Amino acid sequence: MDKVDDNSYMTSLLPENRLKRLYDISVELKVDVNMPAVRYFKSGVQMIRRADMHLQEGHYEEAFILYMKYCTLFVEKIRQHPDLKNVAQEDIRAAMKKLKEVMPKAEKLKVKLLDQYTNDLNHYLEEKEAEKLFLEQRKKEEEEKCRKFDVEKNITQEVSEGIRGNNTNTESVKPVPYLPDDFLVYELPENKTYGAPASFSGVIKKPGVDRSTKPSSQYTSFSNSKYSHLRTIIIPSKMLNTFLVLAQKNTINNVETCGILAGKLKQNRLVVTHLLIPKQYGTSDSCSTDNEEDLFNYQNELNLITLGWIHTHPSQTAFLSSVDLHTHYSYQLMMSESIAIVCAPRYAQTGFFRLTPNYGLDFIANCQQKGFHPHPSDPPLFQDADHYELDENSPVEVIDLRR
Repeated sequence: MDKVDDNSYMTSLLPENRLKRLYDISVELKVDVNMPAVRYFKSGVQMIRRADMHLQEGHYEEAFILYMKYCTLFVEKIRQHPDLKNVAQEDIRAAMKKLKEVMPKAEKLKVKLLDQYTNDLNHYLEEKEAEKLFLEQRKKEEEEKCRKFDVEKNITQEVSEGIRGNNTNTESVKPVPYLPDDFLVYELPENKTYGAPASFSGVIKKPGVDRSTKPSSQYTSFSNSKYSHLRTIIIPSKMLNTFLVLAQKNTINNVETCGILAGKLKQNRLVVTHLLIPKQYGTSDSCSTDNEEDLFNYQNELNLITLGWIHTHPSQTAFLSSVDLHTHYSYQLMMSESIAIVCAPRYAQTGFFRLTPNYGLDFIANCQQKGFHPHPSDPPLFQDADHYELDENSPVEVIDLRR
């Protein structure tokens, strides 16, 4: 790491800069005025639920970001939503009450994080000082080796010159290989022996520093931290077949079926523990939930967070249609890891998708069209998700709210 990079890295480790980065992430929350305002109030409950889970697991940065996002949403951004007037006063009062609980939590976490960052910085500085002393010591040792080498070289040269001056027979010098590897012993007239370094070749080479023996820093640049990565979603394999069985009647009648993936945060991984089938109505190429309040209440009772959704394409392949893209947008907007699973039984396909974060999210946010409509395919608006794992041993509870 050169001096410029080192200074930049040092700046990124300053506690106030690390905390500012968390603030910057929290205010990146976007409010889409095309989404019903009430959905943000429902999502806010899930946001706090996820934050509390992170806090319990000791993921203080993630918890702080979510608490601050909640504050950003309900102190500032939701007030500008044109649909706010249609939100029930009960939901607004609940959000304001929760806000009074969240602010002190965020302030306590701020103090805890600053202490942690200060300790990290002190450890880093101690490590850098140890590395500096290590390199200085290595340099002194190498200089001393070179000095001794010069002395031994001069002695060898003087002896050789003396021998050439006194020996008229010009006997050849023969190495004796039975002594230590560091020296070759030369047999000379009158049974005299002299030693010289075996590696000597007439050119002195200073040994390089062995980087493998240097202390290495345990701190990484914030730009390369976990915030640039998605947490893994664990999906029970058996859930997919169960869902297809539940959807079979609709599939035979060429009607789509949808379900909600809900679960918990466990050891910083998102685990689908419940498949919720809400009341719904579908067509051959669409599916809409009905009476979402039942779904919301059920998740509240079990303290579940929404991790994505699943639906069938009874007569088409597995992909995200224009309607699917707009549906998934609301999920991924509130949680980056949200996943969309599409089952196409006719073609024996199952797709795991998400909107492209560098293009698809913004494009759909700015698309005002409703129903089925054409979208450009290049650049792609969605992609295969790669942050999930199928687990054949993971249990899942299926709740069919249609009954």
